[in-house]
Amino acid sequence: MSLSPRRQRIIVGTAGHIDHGKTSLVRALTGVDTDRLKEEKLRGITIELGFADWRPSPEAIPVSFVDMPGHERFVRQMIAGATGIDLVLLVVAADEGVMPQTREHLDICRLLGISRGIAILSKTDLVEREWLELVRDDVEGYLATAFGVGWPLLEFSTRFSEAELARFCDALAALISATAREPMRRDGLFRLPIDRVFSLHGFGTIVTG
Repeated sequence: MSLSPRRQRIIVGTAGHIDHGKTSLVRALTGVDTDRLKEEKLRGITIELGFADWRPSPEAIPVSFVDMPGHERFVRQMIAGATGIDLVLLVVAADEGVMPQTREHLDICRLLGISRGIAILSKTDLVEREWLELVRDDVEGYLATAFGVGWPLLEFSTRFSEAELARFCDALAALISATAREPMRRDGLFRLPIDRVFSLHGFGTIVTG
C-alpha cells in the first residue's frame, strides 16, 4: 500500500433526508447560506449543490462543505456531490429519525466507497430526551449494520446558545481533523467521475468529468 502525506484540505459532504437540517447546519458553521437559487429559497429545499468553506481555527486544516440535496428527485445532484468527498456528515432529524433518503444516501456512499462519516442528530430541541436517546440508538445501530463499524455522533440544534454552538464546533472540528491525519491511499485503480459524454463534429466523442 502506498501512502501520501496528510491532506491539505478536507472535503465534507452533507447527506440525509429532505428537511433534516443539512443546510441549516452548514449555515450555522460557516455563516454561508448554500441555497442560492430563488426556487430553493421559495420552496425551502436544496435543489443544486451548495458550497461553503470553514476553518474552525487558524491552525486547523481548511474544510470545504458540499451541501447535497435531500429530495428523492435530486438524487443525481447528490451523487455528483458525493463523488470525491473525504467524509460524509449524515444529518438525521431527531423528530423523524432514519427516513428513506437517509438510507438511500448511505447506500450511495457505500457504492462510492465512502466509509468515513460523522452522524449529526439535528433538531434536538423538538423532542424529549427519552425520545432522543431512542433515535440515537436507532441511528447508531443502523450505521453499525450498514458499515460494520460505528460512526461518531453529535447532537445539534439551530437554537444552540453561543456557548453550546462553540462546543459543538470544537467537537466537530476535532472529529474532522482526525480524518486529515489519516494518510491518503495511492494504490488501487484510478477512477474518474464522468459528468457528461457527447459527440462534437470534427472531434468525436468528448467526455467531461
